[in-house]
Amino acid sequence: MTVVEEGDLRIAISNAEDVRKFDDSSHGLSYCMKAVDLVVELSDRYLFVEFKDPQHPHSNPRTSQQFIQSFQTGQLDEDLKYKYRDSFLYEWAAGRANKPIYYLVLVALDSLTEVELSIRTDDLKRKLPINGAPSWVRGVVAGCSVFNISSWNKNLPNFLVSRLTP
Repeated sequence: MTVVEEGDLRIAISNAEDVRKFDDSSHGLSYCMKAVDLVVELSDRYLFVEFKDPQHPHSNPRTSQQFIQSFQTGQLDEDLKYKYRDSFLYEWAAGRANKPIYYLVLVALDSLTEVELSIRTDDLKRKLPINGAPSWVRGVVAGCSVFNISSWNKNLPNFLVSRLTP
């Protein structure tokens, strides 16, 4: 079991072959490429994981409200799209994009409804693009989903998320 902390969130990952924090300076291209928070390698796939935590206890309430508005209007999808694309390009160029990749976005905001999460998931799928182009021989993303903590833990029991601060 691998445990990773990101801000006020902790994720416990079981059965991973490798777990790498990816949004730090270790990849060396942070000046020109966006990056997802974690790259998790499983035996049959990769997970690109992005955490957003506007409910963090130390968040500025004004910043949190701006985040919520950005999320609800779909503006956040643009940032999420580029985080995925740049991370995919980096991993592909490093020779590691040799398994299906799933993009998982955790928005740690208790008030999000299933409908809001579904709308954001559908819009993000269109932006990536999840279905690719007719001439492509391989896809760039096998799937993506947007979760809050509750839906994450319900759907991904091998990757449980909890708060560090009660």
